[in-house]
Amino acid sequence: MSWLNQIIAVTVMNLKTVLERSGSSLVVVIGIAGSVAVMVSLLAMANGLNSTIASTGDEGRAIILREGSDQELSSGISMQDIKIIENSPGIKDLEGEPMIAGEIFTIIDLKKKGTDETSNLPLRGVQDMSFAIRPEFKIIEGVNFQPGTGQVIVGKGAADQYQGLNVGNEIDIRNSKWKVVGIFSTEGDVHESEVWADLTYTQGAFRRGASASVAIVRLEEKESLNDLGIFVENDPRLKLKVERQSDFYNNQSSGASSVINAFGYTVAVIMAIGALFAALNTMYSAVSTRLVEIGTLRAIGFQGSSVLCALMLESMILALFGGLLGSGIAYLVFNGYTVSTLAGGSFSQTSFAFTVTADIVRQGLILALVVGTFGGILPAWKASRQDITEALRSI
Repeated sequence: MSWLNQIIAVTVMNLKTVLERSGSSLVVVIGIAGSVAVMVSLLAMANGLNSTIASTGDEGRAIILREGSDQELSSGISMQDIKIIENSPGIKDLEGEPMIAGEIFTIIDLKKKGTDETSNLPLRGVQDMSFAIRPEFKIIEGVNFQPGTGQVIVGKGAADQYQGLNVGNEIDIRNSKWKVVGIFSTEGDVHESEVWADLTYTQGAFRRGASASVAIVRLEEKESLNDLGIFVENDPRLKLKVERQSDFYNNQSSGASSVINAFGYTVAVIMAIGALFAALNTMYSAVSTRLVEIGTLRAIGFQGSSVLCALMLESMILALFGGLLGSGIAYLVFNGYTVSTLAGGSFSQTSFAFTVTADIVRQGLILALVVGTFGGILPAWKASRQDITEALRSI
Protein backbone atom coordinates (compact mmCIF):
# COMPACT_ATOMS: atom_id res chain seq x y z
CA MET A 1 0.00 0.00 0.00
CA SER A 2 1.37 3.38 -0.98
CA TRP A 3 2.22 6.03 1.62
CA LEU A 4 -0.74 8.22 0.53
CA ASN A 5 -3.14 5.29 0.71
CA GLN A 6 -1.84 4.50 4.19
CA ILE A 7 -2.64 8.08 5.30
CA ILE A 8 -6.14 7.86 3.82
CA ALA A 9 -6.82 4.49 5.44
CA VAL A 10 -5.68 5.63 8.90
CA THR A 11 -7.56 8.92 8.62
CA VAL A 12 -10.82 7.17 7.68
CA MET A 13 -10.37 4.77 10.59
CA ASN A 14 -9.75 7.66 12.97
CA LEU A 15 -12.75 9.66 11.79
CA LYS A 16 -15.03 6.63 12.22
CA THR A 17 -14.20 6.65 15.92
CA VAL A 18 -14.87 10.38 16.39
CA LEU A 19 -18.46 9.68 17.51
CA GLU A 20 -17.11 7.36 20.19
CA ARG A 21 -15.07 10.34 21.40
CA SER A 22 -17.82 12.88 20.77
CA GLY A 23 -17.45 14.57 24.14
CA SER A 24 -13.76 15.41 23.86
CA SER A 25 -14.03 16.13 20.13
CA LEU A 26 -16.91 18.53 20.76
CA VAL A 27 -14.80 20.42 23.30
CA VAL A 28 -12.19 21.07 20.61
CA VAL A 29 -14.73 22.10 17.98
CA ILE A 30 -16.59 24.45 20.35
CA GLY A 31 -13.38 25.95 21.73
CA ILE A 32 -12.06 26.73 18.26
CA ALA A 33 -15.50 27.93 17.11
CA GLY A 34 -15.61 30.40 20.00
CA SER A 35 -12.17 31.78 19.20
CA VAL A 36 -12.98 32.17 15.52
CA ALA A 37 -16.42 33.68 16.18
CA VAL A 38 -14.95 36.37 18.44
CA MET A 39 -12.18 37.24 16.01
CA VAL A 40 -14.47 37.30 12.96
CA SER A 41 -17.04 39.43 14.80
CA LEU A 42 -14.54 42.03 15.97
CA LEU A 43 -12.79 42.17 12.58
CA ALA A 44 -16.22 42.59 10.96
CA MET A 45 -16.87 45.48 13.34
CA ALA A 46 -13.57 47.15 12.41
CA ASN A 47 -14.19 46.53 8.73
CA GLY A 48 -17.68 48.02 8.90
CA LEU A 49 -16.45 51.11 10.72
CA ASN A 50 -13.53 51.55 8.35
CA SER A 51 -15.72 51.10 5.26
CA THR A 52 -18.29 53.61 6.51
CA ILE A 53 -15.76 56.34 7.29
CA ALA A 54 -13.57 55.68 4.26
CA SER A 55 -16.56 55.72 1.89
CA THR A 56 -17.24 59.31 2.93
CA GLY A 57 -14.16 60.52 1.12
CA ASP A 58 -14.17 61.43 -2.56
CA GLU A 59 -11.00 61.98 -4.57
CA GLY A 60 -12.83 64.71 -6.48
CA ARG A 61 -13.46 66.73 -3.32
CA ALA A 62 -11.18 68.65 -0.98
CA ILE A 63 -11.55 69.74 2.61
CA ILE A 64 -9.95 72.94 3.92
CA LEU A 65 -9.10 73.16 7.62
CA ARG A 66 -7.29 75.51 9.92
CA GLU A 67 -3.53 75.06 9.76
CA GLY A 68 -2.43 72.55 12.39
CA SER A 69 -5.87 70.98 12.81
CA ASP A 70 -6.57 67.33 11.99
CA GLN A 71 -10.25 67.27 12.95
CA GLU A 72 -13.32 69.18 11.84
CA LEU A 73 -14.29 69.72 15.48
CA SER A 74 -11.08 71.58 16.31
CA SER A 75 -10.85 73.48 13.03
CA GLY A 76 -12.05 76.99 12.19
CA ILE A 77 -12.26 79.07 9.04
CA SER A 78 -13.82 82.50 8.49
CA MET A 79 -16.43 83.13 5.81
CA GLN A 80 -14.06 85.84 4.51
CA ASP A 81 -11.39 83.19 3.99
CA ILE A 82 -13.91 81.16 1.99
CA LYS A 83 -14.65 84.23 -0.18
CA ILE A 84 -10.93 84.53 -0.93
CA ILE A 85 -10.66 80.82 -1.80
CA GLU A 86 -13.56 81.13 -4.27
CA ASN A 87 -11.06 82.77 -6.65
CA SER A 88 -8.70 79.81 -6.59
CA PRO A 89 -8.08 77.78 -9.74
CA GLY A 90 -9.16 74.14 -9.66
CA ILE A 91 -12.62 74.69 -8.15
CA LYS A 92 -15.49 73.42 -10.27
CA ASP A 93 -18.26 75.86 -11.22
CA LEU A 94 -21.99 75.23 -11.05
CA GLU A 95 -23.93 77.72 -13.16
CA GLY A 96 -21.20 80.30 -12.66
CA GLU A 97 -20.88 79.71 -8.90
CA PRO A 98 -17.74 78.12 -7.41
CA MET A 99 -18.57 74.80 -5.75
CA ILE A 100 -17.28 75.60 -2.27
CA ALA A 101 -19.29 75.57 0.95
CA GLY A 102 -18.54 76.54 4.51
CA GLU A 103 -19.73 74.04 7.12
CA ILE A 104 -19.92 74.02 10.90
CA PHE A 105 -19.22 70.75 12.67
CA THR A 106 -20.26 70.61 16.32
CA ILE A 107 -21.66 68.18 18.89
CA ILE A 108 -25.07 67.91 20.52
CA ASP A 109 -26.31 65.45 23.16
CA LEU A 110 -29.31 63.19 22.59
CA LYS A 111 -30.50 59.96 24.16
CA LYS A 112 -29.80 56.76 22.28
CA LYS A 113 -32.60 54.28 21.80
CA GLY A 114 -32.94 51.79 24.63
CA THR A 115 -31.16 53.95 27.21
CA ASP A 116 -31.71 57.07 29.29
CA GLU A 117 -28.10 58.16 28.89
CA THR A 118 -27.18 60.89 26.43
CA SER A 119 -24.56 60.41 23.75
CA ASN A 120 -22.69 62.73 21.42
CA LEU A 121 -24.25 63.31 18.01
CA PRO A 122 -22.68 65.45 15.25
CA LEU A 123 -24.58 68.51 14.05
CA ARG A 124 -23.44 69.94 10.72
CA GLY A 125 -24.43 73.40 9.54
CA VAL A 126 -24.45 73.40 5.74
CA GLN A 127 -25.04 75.75 2.83
CA ASP A 128 -27.10 75.14 -0.33
CA MET A 129 -23.90 74.33 -2.23
CA SER A 130 -23.13 71.52 0.24
CA PHE A 131 -25.83 69.40 -1.40
CA ALA A 132 -24.52 69.98 -4.92
CA ILE A 133 -20.99 69.10 -3.80
CA ARG A 134 -22.34 65.76 -2.50
CA PRO A 135 -24.40 64.20 -5.33
CA GLU A 136 -24.89 61.09 -3.18
CA PHE A 137 -27.15 63.11 -0.85
CA LYS A 138 -30.83 62.16 -1.10
CA ILE A 139 -33.91 62.89 1.01
CA ILE A 140 -35.59 59.54 1.68
CA GLU A 141 -38.38 60.76 3.97
CA GLY A 142 -39.97 64.15 4.47
CA VAL A 143 -38.41 67.27 2.94
CA ASN A 144 -35.22 69.32 3.14
CA PHE A 145 -34.96 72.13 5.69
CA GLN A 146 -35.85 75.71 4.82
CA PRO A 147 -32.79 78.02 4.96
CA GLY A 148 -32.75 80.44 7.88
CA THR A 149 -35.02 78.31 10.07
CA GLY A 150 -34.58 75.94 12.98
CA GLN A 151 -35.44 72.94 10.86
CA VAL A 152 -33.11 69.96 10.63
CA ILE A 153 -32.71 66.83 8.53
CA VAL A 154 -31.35 63.65 10.04
CA GLY A 155 -29.11 60.94 8.59
CA LYS A 156 -30.84 57.57 8.53
CA GLY A 157 -28.13 56.04 10.72
CA ALA A 158 -28.71 58.66 13.43
CA ALA A 159 -32.48 58.22 13.12
CA ASP A 160 -32.06 54.48 13.75
CA GLN A 161 -29.81 54.93 16.78
CA TYR A 162 -31.24 57.96 18.62
CA GLN A 163 -34.56 58.78 20.27
CA GLY A 164 -36.86 61.48 18.94
CA LEU A 165 -35.42 61.86 15.44
CA ASN A 166 -38.49 60.91 13.44
CA VAL A 167 -39.98 63.38 10.97
CA GLY A 168 -42.19 65.81 12.88
CA ASN A 169 -40.33 65.49 16.19
CA GLU A 170 -38.77 68.47 17.93
CA ILE A 171 -35.37 68.28 19.62
CA ASP A 172 -33.79 70.60 22.16
CA ILE A 173 -30.63 72.30 20.93
CA ARG A 174 -29.18 75.28 22.75
CA ASN A 175 -32.36 75.82 24.77
CA SER A 176 -34.54 76.06 21.68
CA LYS A 177 -36.71 73.68 19.68
CA TRP A 178 -35.42 72.46 16.31
CA LYS A 179 -37.88 70.52 14.17
CA VAL A 180 -37.01 67.35 12.25
CA VAL A 181 -38.45 67.72 8.74
CA GLY A 182 -36.60 65.02 6.80
CA ILE A 183 -34.42 61.90 6.82
CA PHE A 184 -31.54 61.67 4.35
CA SER A 185 -29.18 59.10 2.91
CA THR A 186 -25.63 59.56 1.64
CA GLU A 187 -25.09 56.01 0.36
CA GLY A 188 -23.98 54.62 3.72
CA ASP A 189 -21.18 57.05 4.57
CA VAL A 190 -20.44 58.73 7.89
CA HIS A 191 -22.76 61.67 7.20
CA GLU A 192 -25.70 59.36 7.83
CA SER A 193 -24.72 59.56 11.51
CA GLU A 194 -25.22 63.35 11.55
CA VAL A 195 -27.94 65.97 11.89
CA TRP A 196 -27.82 68.76 9.28
CA ALA A 197 -29.16 72.29 9.62
CA ASP A 198 -28.83 75.64 7.87
CA LEU A 199 -25.34 77.15 8.30
CA THR A 200 -26.49 80.69 9.02
CA TYR A 201 -29.04 79.57 11.61
CA THR A 202 -26.45 77.28 13.23
CA GLN A 203 -23.89 80.10 13.37
CA GLY A 204 -26.37 82.21 15.32
CA ALA A 205 -27.44 79.42 17.68
CA PHE A 206 -23.86 78.48 18.54
CA ARG A 207 -22.53 82.05 18.48
CA ARG A 208 -20.04 81.34 15.74
CA GLY A 209 -20.37 84.72 14.04
CA ALA A 210 -19.17 84.77 10.43
CA SER A 211 -17.16 81.57 10.69
CA ALA A 212 -17.35 77.88 9.91
CA SER A 213 -15.37 74.81 10.89
CA VAL A 214 -14.22 73.75 7.43
CA ALA A 215 -14.80 74.41 3.75
CA ILE A 216 -15.75 71.63 1.34
CA VAL A 217 -14.73 71.97 -2.34
CA ARG A 218 -15.66 70.13 -5.52
CA LEU A 219 -12.56 69.99 -7.70
CA GLU A 220 -12.59 70.47 -11.46
CA GLU A 221 -10.47 67.33 -11.76
CA LYS A 222 -8.73 65.06 -9.27
CA GLU A 223 -5.39 66.65 -10.21
CA SER A 224 -6.77 70.13 -9.41
CA LEU A 225 -5.98 69.60 -5.72
CA ASN A 226 -2.42 70.86 -6.34
CA ASP A 227 -3.69 74.12 -7.85
CA LEU A 228 -5.98 74.73 -4.89
CA GLY A 229 -3.25 73.85 -2.40
CA ILE A 230 -0.74 76.20 -4.02
CA PHE A 231 -3.28 79.05 -4.04
CA VAL A 232 -4.04 78.63 -0.32
CA GLU A 233 -0.39 78.20 0.62
CA ASN A 234 0.77 81.28 -1.29
CA ASP A 235 -1.88 83.68 0.05
CA PRO A 236 -0.46 85.27 3.25
CA ARG A 237 -3.98 86.00 4.51
CA LEU A 238 -4.83 82.30 4.72
CA LYS A 239 -3.55 80.16 7.60
CA LEU A 240 -5.20 77.04 6.27
CA LYS A 241 -4.37 73.64 4.83
CA VAL A 242 -5.94 71.64 2.01
CA GLU A 243 -6.46 67.86 2.02
CA ARG A 244 -8.06 65.50 -0.42
CA GLN A 245 -11.29 64.44 1.23
CA SER A 246 -10.64 60.72 0.72
CA ASP A 247 -7.26 61.02 2.46
CA PHE A 248 -8.81 62.98 5.32
CA TYR A 249 -11.43 60.35 6.08
CA ASN A 250 -9.02 57.45 5.61
CA ASN A 251 -6.87 59.02 8.32
CA GLN A 252 -9.92 59.42 10.54
CA SER A 253 -10.82 55.74 10.29
CA SER A 254 -7.38 54.20 10.70
CA GLY A 255 -6.99 54.80 14.44
CA ALA A 256 -10.33 53.40 15.60
CA SER A 257 -10.27 50.37 13.29
CA SER A 258 -6.67 49.57 14.32
CA VAL A 259 -7.67 49.49 17.99
CA ILE A 260 -10.63 47.19 17.29
CA ASN A 261 -8.47 44.94 15.10
CA ALA A 262 -5.79 44.69 17.79
CA PHE A 263 -8.41 43.90 20.43
CA GLY A 264 -10.00 41.26 18.19
CA TYR A 265 -6.72 39.51 17.47
CA THR A 266 -5.69 39.64 21.15
CA VAL A 267 -8.93 38.14 22.47
CA ALA A 268 -8.96 35.52 19.70
CA VAL A 269 -5.38 34.44 20.48
CA ILE A 270 -6.14 34.16 24.21
CA MET A 271 -9.18 32.01 23.49
CA ALA A 272 -7.24 30.04 20.89
CA ILE A 273 -4.64 29.12 23.51
CA GLY A 274 -7.43 27.56 25.58
CA ALA A 275 -8.69 25.73 22.51
CA LEU A 276 -5.14 24.57 21.78
CA PHE A 277 -4.85 22.86 25.17
CA ALA A 278 -8.25 21.26 24.61
CA ALA A 279 -7.04 19.96 21.25
CA LEU A 280 -3.84 18.60 22.81
CA ASN A 281 -5.82 16.82 25.51
CA THR A 282 -8.26 15.36 23.00
CA MET A 283 -5.58 14.12 20.62
CA TYR A 284 -3.46 12.64 23.44
CA SER A 285 -6.58 10.86 24.68
CA ALA A 286 -7.32 9.61 21.17
CA VAL A 287 -3.79 8.27 20.78
CA SER A 288 -3.75 6.54 24.18
CA THR A 289 -6.98 4.69 23.43
CA ARG A 290 -5.72 3.53 20.06
CA LEU A 291 -2.24 2.33 20.91
CA VAL A 292 -3.10 -1.26 19.96
CA GLU A 293 -4.57 -0.15 16.61
CA ILE A 294 -1.52 1.99 15.88
CA GLY A 295 0.84 -0.82 16.90
CA THR A 296 -1.02 -3.29 14.69
CA LEU A 297 -0.84 -0.93 11.71
CA ARG A 298 2.87 -0.45 12.24
CA ALA A 299 3.35 -4.23 12.52
CA ILE A 300 1.70 -4.89 9.17
CA GLY A 301 3.88 -2.34 7.41
CA PHE A 302 2.32 1.09 7.90
CA GLN A 303 4.99 3.79 8.15
CA GLY A 304 5.29 6.02 11.21
CA SER A 305 5.09 9.09 8.99
CA SER A 306 1.71 7.99 7.59
CA VAL A 307 0.36 7.58 11.13
CA LEU A 308 1.69 11.03 12.02
CA CYS A 309 0.11 12.66 8.96
CA ALA A 310 -3.21 10.88 9.52
CA LEU A 311 -3.49 12.05 13.12
CA MET A 312 -2.50 15.56 12.11
CA LEU A 313 -5.17 15.49 9.42
CA GLU A 314 -7.77 14.37 11.96
CA SER A 315 -6.87 17.26 14.25
CA MET A 316 -7.02 19.76 11.40
CA ILE A 317 -10.41 18.44 10.20
CA LEU A 318 -11.85 18.95 13.70
CA ALA A 319 -10.32 22.42 13.74
CA LEU A 320 -11.75 23.22 10.31
CA PHE A 321 -15.22 22.22 11.50
CA GLY A 322 -14.75 24.54 14.47
CA GLY A 323 -13.58 27.36 12.21
CA LEU A 324 -16.53 26.96 9.85
CA LEU A 325 -18.94 26.81 12.79
CA GLY A 326 -17.48 29.94 14.38
CA SER A 327 -17.46 31.86 11.10
CA GLY A 328 -21.03 30.82 10.39
CA ILE A 329 -22.23 31.94 13.81
CA ALA A 330 -20.47 35.30 13.44
CA TYR A 331 -21.98 35.81 9.99
CA LEU A 332 -25.53 34.88 10.98
CA VAL A 333 -25.52 36.90 14.20
CA PHE A 334 -23.48 39.99 13.31
CA ASN A 335 -23.29 40.56 9.56
CA GLY A 336 -25.33 43.67 8.82
CA TYR A 337 -25.92 44.39 12.52
CA THR A 338 -25.94 48.17 13.02
CA VAL A 339 -24.23 49.84 15.98
CA SER A 340 -22.62 53.17 16.72
CA THR A 341 -19.33 53.97 18.38
CA LEU A 342 -16.85 56.79 18.87
CA ALA A 343 -14.80 57.22 15.74
CA GLY A 344 -12.49 59.55 13.92
CA GLY A 345 -11.30 61.47 16.97
CA SER A 346 -14.36 63.73 16.87
CA PHE A 347 -15.77 62.40 20.17
CA SER A 348 -19.04 61.74 18.34
CA GLN A 349 -20.93 58.57 17.53
CA THR A 350 -20.72 57.03 14.06
CA SER A 351 -23.33 54.47 12.99
CA PHE A 352 -22.15 51.54 10.90
CA ALA A 353 -22.95 47.91 10.14
CA PHE A 354 -20.77 44.87 10.89
CA THR A 355 -19.41 43.56 7.61
CA VAL A 356 -18.18 39.95 7.40
CA THR A 357 -16.08 39.51 4.27
CA ALA A 358 -14.49 36.48 2.64
CA ASP A 359 -11.06 37.73 3.74
CA ILE A 360 -12.18 37.90 7.38
CA VAL A 361 -13.59 34.37 7.19
CA ARG A 362 -10.30 33.24 5.64
CA GLN A 363 -8.39 34.70 8.60
CA GLY A 364 -10.72 32.87 10.98
CA LEU A 365 -10.15 29.56 9.22
CA ILE A 366 -6.39 30.12 9.26
CA LEU A 367 -6.57 30.63 13.04
CA ALA A 368 -8.55 27.40 13.37
CA LEU A 369 -6.07 25.43 11.28
CA VAL A 370 -3.13 26.84 13.24
CA VAL A 371 -4.75 25.65 16.49
CA GLY A 372 -5.49 22.27 14.90
CA THR A 373 -1.93 21.91 13.65
CA PHE A 374 -0.24 22.72 16.95
CA GLY A 375 -2.88 20.78 18.90
CA GLY A 376 -2.23 17.65 16.88
CA ILE A 377 1.48 17.66 16.17
CA LEU A 378 2.79 16.48 19.57
CA PRO A 379 0.27 13.62 20.05
CA ALA A 380 0.77 12.58 16.42
CA TRP A 381 4.54 12.62 16.86
CA LYS A 382 4.22 10.45 19.96
CA ALA A 383 2.00 7.98 18.11
CA SER A 384 4.35 7.78 15.13
CA ARG A 385 7.30 7.02 17.42
CA GLN A 386 5.39 4.44 19.48
CA ASP A 387 7.31 1.20 20.01
CA ILE A 388 5.46 -1.58 18.17
CA THR A 389 6.30 -4.25 20.75
CA GLU A 390 5.05 -2.18 23.70
CA ALA A 391 1.85 -1.32 21.86
CA LEU A 392 1.09 -4.97 21.07
CA ARG A 393 1.84 -6.09 24.66
CA SER A 394 -1.19 -4.14 25.87
CA ILE A 395 -3.53 -6.47 23.90
